[in-house]
Amino acid sequence: MKSTSLLVRTALAGALVSLSLACAAQAPQEKEPAAANDGTPVLVPAVRAAHASRATMLASTRAGERIVAVGDHGVVLLSDDGGRNHRQARQVPVDVALTSVSFIDARQGWAAGHWGVILHTTDGGETWQVQRSDAAQDRPLFAVHFFDEKQGVAVGLWSLVLRTEDGGEHWQPVELAPPEGGKRADLNLFGLFADARGQLFAPGERGMVLRSDDKGRSWKYMKTGYAGSFWSGIAAPSGGLLVAGLRGSMYRSVDDGGSWQRVDTHTESSITALARAGKKIVGVGLDGLVLSSEDGGVSFTASTREDRLPLTSVALGDQGGATLYSRQGVVAAAGAKEPSAR
Repeated sequence: MKSTSLLVRTALAGALVSLSLACAAQAPQEKEPAAANDGTPVLVPAVRAAHASRATMLASTRAGERIVAVGDHGVVLLSDDGGRNHRQARQVPVDVALTSVSFIDARQGWAAGHWGVILHTTDGGETWQVQRSDAAQDRPLFAVHFFDEKQGVAVGLWSLVLRTEDGGEHWQPVELAPPEGGKRADLNLFGLFADARGQLFAPGERGMVLRSDDKGRSWKYMKTGYAGSFWSGIAAPSGGLLVAGLRGSMYRSVDDGGSWQRVDTHTESSITALARAGKKIVGVGLDGLVLSSEDGGVSFTASTREDRLPLTSVALGDQGGATLYSRQGVVAAAGAKEPSAR
C-alpha cells in the first residue's frame, strides 16, 4: 500500500513532474516528520540558518510596510526596507514547507503548508504558533486567506477546505459536492483570493475556479474553458478577476466568474504568482518570467530574466516596486547586490 506522502506526489505528478519546481502547487520532496516513541509523527521547529535568504520561497505578502515570505523547511523571511534586506523570523515551530501566507494588518497573520499545518502570528511574523496540524497524513494545504481577525479559509489537496470563525482556534472541514459530471470532489485547490465584495475564489485543477459567496461555507464550480491547472489568482482593480497557471495560461472574468476569456500573456512559461498595487499587476513564473500590466489586467507585457530563475512569488510595494522570490530564495533586482539575510 502506498504511503500518504507517495500518494501526494502521485496526485500532483501529472501536472508538475515535468516542471520539478517549488511553488504552491508542488509537492516538495520533504522529509517525514520525526516520530515519538509510539510512532506518532512529531513536528519540530524550523532551524535558523545563516543563508536563509537562499531557501526555496513559495509565497509572500505585505503586513503593513513589512514583507513576509514563507517557504521550504519552515523558513519565514521578513523585510522592512522594501525587499532590499531580509532576516529570518525568530521562532517558527515547524520545519515543513509553508505554501501560503495571509495578513489582515501589520501584526496579525496566518501561514499554511504541508502536514495540514496552520500557523498564527500576532507580532508581524517575528514568532509563530501552531493552530492546526495533521502529521498522521500528508494532506497539504496550498492556500490560506483571512477576511478579518475571526473568519478564515484554507484549501489544499483533494478538495480539502477548512474554515474558522474564531481566528483559527478551531477549524471545521467543508464538504464539497462533486463537480458536474464527477463522482467525487477531488480537485487540488492551489490558491485563494477575495474581491472587494468579499467573494472568495479558489483556482485549481482542470481549469476550475471555485467561488464562495458566504466566506467559505458553500462553493460553486466555475468552468473557464481551460483544461489545465491554475496556480494563482487575483481580483483586478476594475472589479475583474484573473487566474493563471500552466504554460502561460491566464483567464479573465468580468462577471464574477460566470464567463472567462483568455488573456494573451505572450509566453508559454507557467505562471506561479500574481500581485497587485493600485492598477499595476505583476506576475512571475518559471524560466525567469515576469509579467506586467498597467491597465488592471486587461493586457500584459512579458519579459524574461537573463538568469531564467524559476520565480515562485512576488510582493509589490505601494509604488509598484517588486520583490521577487524563487526556488533559489530572494532574487536581487537587476544591477543590485545579492540580497542579504540576518
